[in-house]
Amino acid sequence: MKQFALGVRRSLRAAALVALAGVLSACSGPEKAKPVDLGPNPATMGVRTVWNASIGAVQYPMEIRIVGNSVFVAGSDGVVAEIDARTGGDVWRVALGAKLSAGVGSDGRYAAVVSRANEVIAMDAGREIWRQKLQALTLTAPLVAGARVFVLSVDRSVSAFDAASGRRLWQQQRAGDPLVLGQSGVLMAVGDTLVAGLGGRLVGMNPQNGNSRWDVAVGTSRATNDVERLVDLVSGVARDSSQVCVRAFQSSVGCVDGVKGSLLWSKVAYGATGLSGDSTEIFGTESDGKVLAWRRADGERLWSSERLRFRSLTTPLLVGRALVIGDEAGIVHFMSRKDGSLLNRINTDGSPLVVAPVVVGPTLVVVTQRGSIYGLRPE
Repeated sequence: MKQFALGVRRSLRAAALVALAGVLSACSGPEKAKPVDLGPNPATMGVRTVWNASIGAVQYPMEIRIVGNSVFVAGSDGVVAEIDARTGGDVWRVALGAKLSAGVGSDGRYAAVVSRANEVIAMDAGREIWRQKLQALTLTAPLVAGARVFVLSVDRSVSAFDAASGRRLWQQQRAGDPLVLGQSGVLMAVGDTLVAGLGGRLVGMNPQNGNSRWDVAVGTSRATNDVERLVDLVSGVARDSSQVCVRAFQSSVGCVDGVKGSLLWSKVAYGATGLSGDSTEIFGTESDGKVLAWRRADGERLWSSERLRFRSLTTPLLVGRALVIGDEAGIVHFMSRKDGSLLNRINTDGSPLVVAPVVVGPTLVVVTQRGSIYGLRPE
């Protein structure tokens, strides 16, 4: 599997450094299995490209942030942009002159990314306003909310900064297994609670001081070797009101009540990407390319499709009657949410789709590893 986000790193706590320990493949065996033939495109669902843009190569675990009609994106070399999803035109664009390890977070005014030099960099309407040094590598996009910037680092620390001044407000450190997953994790707001994935646990925190309000185990380590000990929660959350459904790396999927802090259900699942869904169903892709649907109420499996096996799939996105999934060949697949049957597929620039698709009003936005941005309009 070519996903850049599957590196494994050991946290060297004494030196506050993170070193590369190895690279995982989510596909088992010495050789990658041959992808299933796609067959003819039925094109039973209309999809057209309405605009194109570019941000530069994306070779880090970038997340696309949506605020109103805007999408916030950033290339590996530090170019950050707010793009109007209706037209594909820039609202603003800035070159930070720093290679990035995480981004983008935004509340519509403030935006934040993290550099490979472990600096969180904040912007106000496209103008850089401050930088603050972090203690460890950060791969998860900052959360910008309540005039604050929250940062989750791979050493399982969570920090809060004042969005306007950059003043550090608090930092909380969680002890745990020194082996951590080298991809973007979970950091979000649920009501007045800051929710973070710390190892295989989903933790609700007071955003004013970082104190824990609740703590729920979603993934449990099998602990037979270093790889199987990895159960970190991965980015891509299927949220419905206060119910948060997440994936623990190669371990399980589960849903948590984000108010009470209780586990509603958990099911064994072997995937490395996040989830999508609505009030009745959630969807995910497994590491071998199977696409699965579960009932949100109790985690009962509804269907499984093998039409995209061994294609290194992105986190899916539910859009109306379609499930939208990108692959390593730069193809955007549209599948029926009812049974996983193919509705249409669209080619992009041929490089892997490594960022989860997002939808902004009627426009679907996808980004390739080369940094091509496409505005698609399902019909």
